[in-house]
Amino acid sequence: MDSIIHDLQWRYAVKKFDGEKLLPPKKIELLKEAFNLTATSYGLQPISLVIVQDKALQQKLVAHSFGQQQVAQASHLLIFCIRTDVDSDYITRYFDKVGEIRGTQEEVLAPFKNELIHNFQEKKAEDINRWAINQAYLAMGNLLTVCAIEKIDACPMEGIQPNAYDHVLGLSGKNLQSVLAMPIGHRALDDMFADFKKVRKPMEESIIEFKDLTP
Repeated sequence: MDSIIHDLQWRYAVKKFDGEKLLPPKKIELLKEAFNLTATSYGLQPISLVIVQDKALQQKLVAHSFGQQQVAQASHLLIFCIRTDVDSDYITRYFDKVGEIRGTQEEVLAPFKNELIHNFQEKKAEDINRWAINQAYLAMGNLLTVCAIEKIDACPMEGIQPNAYDHVLGLSGKNLQSVLAMPIGHRALDDMFADFKKVRKPMEESIIEFKDLTP
């Protein structure tokens, strides 16, 4: 446990990356696996991860990231996207996959599948998008922890212009909508933020515990 806390203490939102250092492919593969294993509501995975390792393209996206240079400096840029095609067919394909992988019979899956389809048909598109966005945040949180453990520097970003990202990357044609970005790589040696102490509330202010003290 002490090791994990040490890793989380080591992590910070990098303000300047070493643009000359690239992450090895095995680290990227690990992050891809970790993303795919992220817990999502109903297991539907209404999210996708776009990985950019193209300096010209990264530089172009700086203008749509409120000038944050980490986007261009980073070894890779991760973009967390939601799917815009979560409908009856999407849900049906998920349950088909459940049956294929687990061998669960259709008659067992059908009640839950039909209830889920009905539930989503009753939702407004903006409600489905909001639900999917929550899953993107779950995925980013998961990868931030993995990055800390693997000593991969990262900077989580809400400060992007999603519509511009979608246009530059052609995401709309893939039924995707960008939500969050996370440059990853190696911190620059002269990033002064690396040595800043973390500022957090005392745990007694941020954590509430209910304990059964019955002897």
